[in-house]
Amino acid sequence: MAQQVFHPSIEGAQHGAKSLAEFLAYAKRSGATGAQPSNYMLQGGKLFKSAKEIKDTFEEAGLTLDGISCHCPFWVHTTAWTGSPTIRPFIPADVAKKSPPEIEKWAENYLLKLFDLAAELGVKTLPMFWGVAFGWEVATGYPWGFWKGADYDLIKEGQERFVKKTAKLRKAANERGLFLCHEIHPGTAAMCADDFLMLVDICDGDKCLAVNADPSHCWEGESWETRFLKVGSRVYAAHIKNFVIRPGFPLRAIQAEWPKRAMQFVDLPSGDINMQRYAELLLHIGYPSRYCQVTGRSTAPLVVEAESAHKDLDWTSANGIAYVRDHLTWPMAAASFEEGMGA
Repeated sequence: MAQQVFHPSIEGAQHGAKSLAEFLAYAKRSGATGAQPSNYMLQGGKLFKSAKEIKDTFEEAGLTLDGISCHCPFWVHTTAWTGSPTIRPFIPADVAKKSPPEIEKWAENYLLKLFDLAAELGVKTLPMFWGVAFGWEVATGYPWGFWKGADYDLIKEGQERFVKKTAKLRKAANERGLFLCHEIHPGTAAMCADDFLMLVDICDGDKCLAVNADPSHCWEGESWETRFLKVGSRVYAAHIKNFVIRPGFPLRAIQAEWPKRAMQFVDLPSGDINMQRYAELLLHIGYPSRYCQVTGRSTAPLVVEAESAHKDLDWTSANGIAYVRDHLTWPMAAASFEEGMGA
C-alpha cells in the first residue's frame, strides 16, 4: 500500500502573540496535525516550562511536536560580537545593556538550556540560522573588492570566528543527538548552498550542521532546486513558504517598509514557486526518510511559514495549512510508472 509522506505543520515564530496553548488550538482548528513552536512559546518558570507541561499541552491539542524554531537566540549568539542593535528585540532589556561578550555568553547559556529541554522532549531538529559570523561587510553578499587587504582577510577571520564561537554549541548538540538546521538565508553566516558547505568543511564535517529547507529565500540567482540538491544530504527540516518578485524593482534597496519591497512573501498558492515541485524535491533528496529515521515518526512535517504584507497573518497561515493538507499529503510512489507499462 502506498504510504503518506508528509503531514501539515506550522511554525510558531510569527504567532508569538499567542501562548503555546492558544497557538496549538489555532493550529488544530486550521487543520494542522503537528506544530513547531518558537523557543519563546516554551518559556515559563525560571526560564522554560517543564517538559511534562509542554508534552501535556501538545497531547491535549492532539498535535505532534515537530521541532523547535529558535532562529532568534542563534541570531543573537553569532551576531552579538558586531555590537548590532538588531539583536535587541530578542533579548531581555537588562541583558541588552551588557557588553557584546556578555550577551554572547548569555545567548550560549540560553541555547544550552534549550538543548537540554529539546533532549528531554525527544526533539531532534532545531530550525535556526547562524548570525553574522563573517561581519556585516561580507553579509551584504555584494562582490565588493575590499574583503581582503594587506593586513586583514574578512573571510578567513570569519571562518576562524565561526569555528570558535560555535564549538561549544555544536559539541552539546552532538552529545544530545540534535540537528542544528540552518535556514540558508540572506544576511546570515551561510547565504547560499556553497556558503553552507563551506561551514561544514571548516568544521570538519560536523554531523550536527544540518539544513532547514525554505525555498522562499532563493531570490538572488540561486534557484531553490539548485540550492537543495547541493545540500540535500543535510536537510533534516523543511519550511514551506512562497514569494513573488516584482519586476523592475531593486532587490537591494534601503527600504524598511515591507509592502514597498521588490520581494514579497505571499500565500502558498499564489507565489512564483510551484509548491508541488518543491515537495517532490524534498522527497527526491531524502528529507522525509531522513526525518523519520531520526525521530521515529511515520511522516515528515511540511512546516507552514506563510506570510504576507497585505493579508492577515492568521488567515494566511491557515490558508497555507489547508493547502498542504489538501495538496501535498499525497502517497509516495511505490515504483516507477514505467514499470506498469507494457503487456
